[in-house]
Amino acid sequence: MKLHKKRRTFFFIGFSLLVLIIIMMIPVQSSLVFYKENTNTILAHLPLNANDHFNIVYTHSIHLTDVTEHYVVTDDYEIKQTEMSFSEFGIGMPSYATGDQELVFEEGEYHLRNINTTHAEIAIRTGYVVPEQRLVWGNDAENQIWFKDHFELRSWITMKVDHLSLWQWLKGEQLNGNNE
Repeated sequence: MKLHKKRRTFFFIGFSLLVLIIIMMIPVQSSLVFYKENTNTILAHLPLNANDHFNIVYTHSIHLTDVTEHYVVTDDYEIKQTEMSFSEFGIGMPSYATGDQELVFEEGEYHLRNINTTHAEIAIRTGYVVPEQRLVWGNDAENQIWFKDHFELRSWITMKVDHLSLWQWLKGEQLNGNNE
């Protein structure tokens, strides 16, 4: 009888571990995920859903003014750039609109609207000379993180929207809006 009880306990523990492992591998949360270079190594993630908006803001290395790239998560969980805002023309800045785009000047900034460029992923080189890149999301000014506080300077990161399992969720740093 003791042997039968031990087998049952062993089976129950083994089955419970198997269920736990399976649960840990099921995708549970869509997130904007930052990967190391072009690998599957998760550096950080931010929970986002379809139709959520976020911005990447950086300081232009020549004219030293902020440039804001506006993005939205599509229904297919890709990243669509919708707008770019900047205060000065210069190297790397658009000087005219094409197709359905519209370039307007409002409140001291140029806005290139209706960009509608969709990306499965975006490669980003973190700044070194002017390390002022930041991620901004939501409507609260506190929802902002500085890349230099979370990623190595001059590093290459790949940003994409993925559905993370609980295991993946625990592996990367969850970004939050504490103005870190």
